[in-house]
Amino acid sequence: MGGTSMNTPYENLANAIVLSAVQDYRKALRILSRFPERRDAQKEKDSILQFFRSEWFYALTSIDPEFLIRKLDKEVAA
Repeated sequence: MGGTSMNTPYENLANAIVLSAVQDYRKALRILSRFPERRDAQKEKDSILQFFRSEWFYALTSIDPEFLIRKLDKEVAA
């Protein structure tokens, strides 16, 4: 069947969830770099960090969350 697997839609969904969290984390970091007092951005960042370190994240991807966090922190700080 063209090399597609039955899991492809689920993998696509999992990837979309992780990518959305990455984009939201970048956005929160950018806001905090300009406006450190923004509590809403800090809450968003904390919530996403909790997600990155959750069992749910591990179920969605094999990416090392600490590596991802370090990479995103460096990317936004640059």
